[in-house]
Amino acid sequence: MNYKRFARLQVRSQIALLAMAAALVAAPAAAQSGGDAPGEDEGTADTIVVTGSRIAQRKFDTASPVAVVGSEEFKLSGAVNVEQVINTLPQVVPGATAFSNNPGNGVATLDLRGLGNQRTLVLVNGRRYIFFDATQTVDLNNVPQFLIEGVDVVTGGASAVYGSDAVAGVVNFRLRNDLQGLELGTQYAITGRGDGARWSVNAALGSDILDGKGHITLYGDYFNRKTISQAARGFSRQVMVENATDTGLIPGGSATVPGGRYAIAGTVVVPAGGGLGSVALDRGVGNFATANGAIYTAPGVSRPYVDPSDAYNFAQDNFLQVPQERWLLGAYGNYEVSSAINPYFEITFANNRVQNELAPTPVTGVFAVATNNPFLSDADRAALVQTDLNEAAIDAARAARGLAPQFGDPGFVNVSVSRRVNDITARNALFERNAWRAVVGTKGDLGGSLRYDAYYLYSRTRNSVTQTGNISRSAFAKALRENRLNIFGPGTISDALAEEITITAQNSELSQLQVASASLSGDLFEFGLGGDPVAFAVGAEWRSVASEFIPDTALSSGDVIGFNAGQPTKGGYSVKELFGELLVPVVADKPFAHDITLRGAARYADYSLQGVGGVFTWAAGAEWAPIYDIRFRGQYQKAIRAPNVGELYGGQANGFPSATDPCSARSSAASRTDAVRDLCIATGVPSSLVFQNSVQPNSQVETLSGGNPLLKEENSETYTAGVVVRPSFLPGLSITADYFDIRVKDYIAQLGGGAQGVLNLCYYTVQDIDSPYCQAIRRDPQTGMIGGQFLLTALSSNISELRTAGVDLQVDYGMRVGKGLFGSDARLNFSFLGTWTRKADYTAVSDLPDEVTHCGGGFGTNCDPVFGDPVPKYRFTARAAWVEGPFTASLRNRYIGPVTNARIINGVADPASITVDRLKAKTYTDLSFAVDVDERLTLTFGVNNLFDVQPTQIDDANDEQAGTYPSTYDVLGRDFFVSARMRF
Repeated sequence: MNYKRFARLQVRSQIALLAMAAALVAAPAAAQSGGDAPGEDEGTADTIVVTGSRIAQRKFDTASPVAVVGSEEFKLSGAVNVEQVINTLPQVVPGATAFSNNPGNGVATLDLRGLGNQRTLVLVNGRRYIFFDATQTVDLNNVPQFLIEGVDVVTGGASAVYGSDAVAGVVNFRLRNDLQGLELGTQYAITGRGDGARWSVNAALGSDILDGKGHITLYGDYFNRKTISQAARGFSRQVMVENATDTGLIPGGSATVPGGRYAIAGTVVVPAGGGLGSVALDRGVGNFATANGAIYTAPGVSRPYVDPSDAYNFAQDNFLQVPQERWLLGAYGNYEVSSAINPYFEITFANNRVQNELAPTPVTGVFAVATNNPFLSDADRAALVQTDLNEAAIDAARAARGLAPQFGDPGFVNVSVSRRVNDITARNALFERNAWRAVVGTKGDLGGSLRYDAYYLYSRTRNSVTQTGNISRSAFAKALRENRLNIFGPGTISDALAEEITITAQNSELSQLQVASASLSGDLFEFGLGGDPVAFAVGAEWRSVASEFIPDTALSSGDVIGFNAGQPTKGGYSVKELFGELLVPVVADKPFAHDITLRGAARYADYSLQGVGGVFTWAAGAEWAPIYDIRFRGQYQKAIRAPNVGELYGGQANGFPSATDPCSARSSAASRTDAVRDLCIATGVPSSLVFQNSVQPNSQVETLSGGNPLLKEENSETYTAGVVVRPSFLPGLSITADYFDIRVKDYIAQLGGGAQGVLNLCYYTVQDIDSPYCQAIRRDPQTGMIGGQFLLTALSSNISELRTAGVDLQVDYGMRVGKGLFGSDARLNFSFLGTWTRKADYTAVSDLPDEVTHCGGGFGTNCDPVFGDPVPKYRFTARAAWVEGPFTASLRNRYIGPVTNARIINGVADPASITVDRLKAKTYTDLSFAVDVDERLTLTFGVNNLFDVQPTQIDDANDEQAGTYPSTYDVLGRDFFVSARMRF
């Protein structure tokens, strides 16, 4: 069979089916617009509370764009975790997922518009949910997906309604509250390659209690996900790098190799001093002094290292899909004592265990090696002896110039070591999280139209991270110096020495959230022009957040090699808020004014933080429906995000990043202007030492980095404008188009982006001694050096800006088609949800507004640190479903548009010099079926990525991990699932 031809025919048939659905059908299968539900009766007396407002109203219309994802989408997509559906939404740039191994911390996060997961507010039943660490980010693993009734996605800042964090928008998970009886569910999924199995089993029990005055729901869930190794996929099993001749990708990897790579500088420059000039003297000799050092290919056998052919392929040892085990238990319910007193509660407990695995530890750094080391080849041992003699000559030359010795350790040579410790197991990090959340509250009617709602929420997460496969730097150095540790060749470390130099590290973290909230809502008066009464909501809220991170002492001291060092974090804050909303139906049922409604919201918050204090946020919007069929809407929102505990109180530590001091001899001759000289003197360099070697004797600049308790809030502005079309001549059709423009100011990032940025901004760009960049630099008044007690301080700061803009388009359409294939009444449904991202821009330093990095339609190193994954200009999800009696057949297409290397978009590289200049568009096709066998049993089965579309492999410099962006592009390949749901 000609499979390629068959695949083309299948694609054509899909397009034809989608087109037919778009032209013929109605009623949403996956998502609804923020307009009225098809067929909504506006005259009904029932009221609802729409996400994005606290005011109960009789219609679904809102001034803000709201996308609604129904429970059916979770069933038909085979999702066992919330992230599987959420990350397919075009408004979402995937955050941490099941494919986040390195980087990865065992969670699933949600990132609207790519503005950062800490700028998306996640709610469950309209209230804040459990955050897992000092970033105050919600882990989606804790949401029971099998109980989700719907997911509301609100675009833009909503701080006036919900408070801090709602900058990019709000995502509200609504859980079922009408469950009667016992429901049991199980689901199993496995890839077409027979790996990566995922299965879950869950139970939910719902019942009315106390003569129907109350209702309670109990639930439990177990989920297990198996690992997939990067070695199991062609695009991820080999690290690839760009070919210098631009003829394609070639195998590459890490220069830290199993046999070890060892290097010693061939020459050393002794600075001038004591009336003597500078001089270059020999230091290293032999293989160690070659351009890339020496590689030991076997015990005692070395040769010059060749890049990249000698590089170590670390991909084979890494996880592609990380394993997970989760237990989820909970209950929620209410009891109506009277119409005025209706107490309710929610309780959730979640235990998550996720494991990451990385290649064995790469030991890098400078270590002392004895000149009589017995494990070296004779030639290399002789080279070390000669190097030791050369170092003595260098120290003598320095002494003659009045300089301190540089080496001064006879019999030992400091060697740059790059040894992959494959003799020991791979590095593993086991994340275990126990999360609790409890809500108690009451609500009710106070007479007339007045309603109230008051609750207290408490949540707590305890994290434990156990890291194995690490190497102790101090133990490694000691055993090597004592000639007991043989690192010269692959497989040379004995079991006894392996045990001696390995170290297990364990970190712990505790995070806590408390909320006390009370609100009152009701009607005020009518304008007398046919509209509903003016409605209001007012209230007060108190929140308290706290987090503490306790790293293993070996990690915080820097003794661990294998995982990044961590500094202790401890802190928290509280906030008191007053808020209010108005809904003003001005006109209804008039010529050219079927409905005119105005909306407004405001919130004042008083933070206990010195840098924030009191802040005011507000929103104003309007809707105009000249006739029932069409509605225009628009809104402006002023929102804020208070700095999180990690940004405020993250442990501060000294580091030694490579940087060039503009006041030293390392600066370029062209940059040494009079303005730079004057600024060097003003910042503490003695006039006689400006542009001299003594100002920066090595390539590093000691820098203090970490949290900043004086941070102020981030500020954002959101403009939205849209139209909702529901033509009466085509009942059931709903078309929504909304433009959004979100600008985040005072974006929190490291000052200047780091040491080099601070130096460049102070001396070359801003050139103002009173600027925060120049004020961050302290120098030794004697030498002009930065270091010791005189540091460059680059803490978290409010220095950057983000902006994104585009259009969301939603189409929901369906119709009855009479008798179907099996003789029953049938319905054909279609839904489409797409986003055009017009821009996604990052301004690293607000003081330089013209230096903007454009990331819309881009990917790569210029944009990934900010937006995370690629930001395609076009992205959509479309589903067509045939529903006939108990049978449903569904076809879904997921489209991710092409993206261009951001270095090309921003003009910082010649396209001809980039091997992977573009990632092609990807279209994934999913097919699923659901059958109600009887009233008690529903079976669902299907296949995602039907045509086994594979991601484009990219080079190690540009990928996120695994040779691609595994959270954006499908890395499983063809994936089968089956589920059963039983009701009793």
